[in-house]
Amino acid sequence: MDRILIEICRYLIIICMSVYTIQCFAVFRFSNEYDRKGIYLRQNFFMVAIHFMSFLSLYAQDGDIKYFKAYLIQQIGVLIILAAYKTVYPRSNSLIINNMCMLLTIGLIILTRISYAKAMRQFYIIMGSAAVTFIVPFIISRIRFFEKFKWIYVAAGLGSLVAVLMFSAVVNGSKLNINIASYTFQPSEYVKIIFVFAIASILARNHQFKDVIISAVVAGIHIMILVLSKDLGSAIIFFVVYISMLYAATRNVVYFLAGFAGGGIASVAGYKLFRHVRVRVTAFLDPMGTITNEGYQIAQSLFAIGTGGWLGMGLGEGAPNNIPVVAADFVFAAICEELGVVFGMCLILLCLSCFVMFMNISMKFEDPFFKLVALGLSVAYIFQVFLTIGGVIKFIPLTGVTLPFVSYGGTSVAVTFCVFAVIQGLYIAKGRDNKKPYVPTPDDFKTENLNIVDLERELNDNV
Repeated sequence: MDRILIEICRYLIIICMSVYTIQCFAVFRFSNEYDRKGIYLRQNFFMVAIHFMSFLSLYAQDGDIKYFKAYLIQQIGVLIILAAYKTVYPRSNSLIINNMCMLLTIGLIILTRISYAKAMRQFYIIMGSAAVTFIVPFIISRIRFFEKFKWIYVAAGLGSLVAVLMFSAVVNGSKLNINIASYTFQPSEYVKIIFVFAIASILARNHQFKDVIISAVVAGIHIMILVLSKDLGSAIIFFVVYISMLYAATRNVVYFLAGFAGGGIASVAGYKLFRHVRVRVTAFLDPMGTITNEGYQIAQSLFAIGTGGWLGMGLGEGAPNNIPVVAADFVFAAICEELGVVFGMCLILLCLSCFVMFMNISMKFEDPFFKLVALGLSVAYIFQVFLTIGGVIKFIPLTGVTLPFVSYGGTSVAVTFCVFAVIQGLYIAKGRDNKKPYVPTPDDFKTENLNIVDLERELNDNV
């Protein structure tokens, strides 16, 4: 009986995830949030259903009551986040909120399967991060002088990275984290947001050659410190974000091409200079030939994805713990093994729908500073998704970055919350700008064919 229940849940989870993903793109058929309301409600239903059926499967595996305890705590927590955003920020974008909660739900499901202790720790980090960043949309939507602090952004970002370079211990060949008491955090994650604000401040109003040089120097120093710390995954993200923002600000193809040419040269130099880069490239080129050494991680990842197939083995039926660092860097492989490649493809499309909505918000801004901030954060988010999944499926060499909201890691979760909150604040600010009341001027009454009825109607509609 338990086996039948697990199989039924396995197929229903895939169906619900597929329908949820289709709804993610169906929202773009409508121009306003009111017309999308039915879609959002259906997404909420499928989100809750996926979470329930997943934990029902885990409970059916070994009958441990701790899974129902975890289910109740996690479900209540996610619903609180969902309800809090929609209540306090009624003008917020519901697709961003729903996708944020869906990604958190998927992460908690797979982490509970991998390690109950890690999943519960991740849950408490999620709730704390949600509480701390909950004020961010209000701040972003109300304050309009962030552009004035460009050198503060530069100093804060560089200071944080230098602190890592000087005081961080070397772990797996890289300097990534700073330990304070019993807490560990990765400053480069926070600096991504500061870096976007810094480059947007420099390029927003003036993008003459002098401004381009200043921005290039600032970006180059950030990236160089990351390279010296051997945090090459973050260095690549910073580089791509900078090139994207530079092109968006200047529309100069020469800068774009020159930047990528420089990036190519730097990649070759990194391969020559750093042994762990050569190890990752070797594993990428021939994981099966080096399966006992460099290629072990990626080989196990490919075995897991292949074993899961299109529909997965079912939660609890695979062996995700055979993959080193599965809860962080290789969580996508665990998802594909137990929930299926179809589910994994839906997850990618879900992340892509977030990016499309982020870019849609960016394009609606006339203010160049906020336009660049939204664009920079959008690129940082989707490129991190690309690096993580691309490394797991052997599309690119491994970079050691996490899958936002899904992978285990406190700093990654907190920073991703902040990114989504900033974008949400920008969306609310733009909506408020569009709702500014119409105030008639004396010129309106000098029109030869004055229509008082039309004027009164327009005034009432806008107010």
